[in-house]
Amino acid sequence: MGKTKKAVILSSGGIDSTTAMAIAKSEGLDLYSLTFDYGQRHAVELESARRSAEAAGVLRHLVVRIDLRAIGGSALTTDIAVPRGRSAGEMESGIPVTYVPARNTIFLSYALAWAEVLEAPDIFIGVNAVDYSGYPDCRPEYIRAFEAMANLAIKAAVEGKLTIAIRTPLIHMTKAEIIRTGTELGVDYGLTHSCYDPDSKGRACGSCDSCLLRRKGFREAGIPDPTLYGR
Repeated sequence: MGKTKKAVILSSGGIDSTTAMAIAKSEGLDLYSLTFDYGQRHAVELESARRSAEAAGVLRHLVVRIDLRAIGGSALTTDIAVPRGRSAGEMESGIPVTYVPARNTIFLSYALAWAEVLEAPDIFIGVNAVDYSGYPDCRPEYIRAFEAMANLAIKAAVEGKLTIAIRTPLIHMTKAEIIRTGTELGVDYGLTHSCYDPDSKGRACGSCDSCLLRRKGFREAGIPDPTLYGR
């Protein structure tokens, strides 16, 4: 038997990344999950990422600490108010203040470095271009561009030893489709966290864009929402 192929999974502890991890597991890949403590106001997601990775049986869960608060420019890393109670039309009208400058580029670059060391050809990221907040680094054209760059950037690819694929299994799925897929794969969404601005006990606000998309997803999937809402 040949050795199992490895995959690096970007894991935030949310619905999308946890479902992407379950899909990678269903393919029989050896999983290495990568999470970032970047100064986000919703740092409670770090524990959700740890628990979700443990439940998935990853071989290693790595938490990298970087200080994106020093750069700022986002409601998730500075004292800018997180939008609440927005309509679907408002969420689709532009890029919100919860966008973190170049976040997925930064995260994928770390994942690329780890993938080269692990000799892992697959990097999974749970980006979605359907039910999402309009972030530019969730679009298919961005992912294609990063993948092309990745295979120009690393020694292993230049030497022909490794070809990197940026895997985005959720990119064209609605949140309801994602939740149904994960449920079929045995994901416990009670371990996950989505809220951008939880209270001091880690309970979800229920009204930020991420909470609204989460609630909508469970409602449309016809699956009970296990989230503990504090407001």
